[in-house]
Formats: sequence, C-alpha cells, structure tokens
Amino acid sequence: MIEQIPKQYFLVSGIGEAPTPLNAFDAALREAGIGDVNLIQVSSIVPPSCEKIDPVIISPGTLVPTAYASITSSLPGEIIAAGIAVGIPEDDSRAGVIMEYSARGRSEEIEEIVGNMARYALEMRDLKIKSIECR
Repeated sequence: MIEQIPKQYFLVSGIGEAPTPLNAFDAALREAGIGDVNLIQVSSIVPPSCEKIDPVIISPGTLVPTAYASITSSLPGEIIAAGIAVGIPEDDSRAGVIMEYSARGRSEEIEEIVGNMARYALEMRDLKIKSIECR
C-alpha cells in the first residue's frame, strides 16, 4: 500500500458568478488561486502534525487532495454561503478535522455553524481543542 500523507495545508476561498453553475465554480476556484489544478475531493481529516502554511502557487494540472464546500444559486439576489472549518487538537500526534457546510444565509451564520461542527467533531473524539479556523 502506498501512503501519501500531506505534511502541509492551506485555506483559500473564492466567489464566482457565471452563466452556469460549473462556470461559477470555476470562477470561484480561479479567484481562490486554485483554478488550474485538479481537485481530488477527500474526506475531512487533517493528518497529525500537518502544518498550516500561507497559500502557495501550485503547478497547473497538479492533483491536489482537497476538502471543500460549495453552493450555487440561479436566483438573483439570493444570499448563499459555503464555509469550511479546520479543527486542530492540542495533541499533535492526533488527527484534526475539516468540516464543510453550505446553505442559504450569510457568511457569518455559515461560519458559526461550520465552526461548531468542527468543535463537535473534536469533542466526539475526546480531543482538547488547540484551534479552530473558519473560512
């Protein structure tokens, strides 16, 4: 079995408007700086001792393991938001969690919900919380 465990991660966000949902998603990825990579959606675990870094430029076409939330709407003026929260435990030997959430509502509401989801996930694992960061 081949193990490929990420050692670093970063958080980005973007907003996109376009005539189709896929084009809007692509526009949001481009705004976030990851529009030219291949996203591989993964389940929501941060490996132990994984280091948060500032966003970096990734070579076009690179396969990038990614946890993400997204939402689209075709109703003009509808307020929607997607959020992600990373929960890191105090014990660096334990894995952290990533939670994703999207809904109709303001970004502040979504951020609170997704942050609580990360908090709950760590508590369910009996882990003390070092940090929770939302985007």
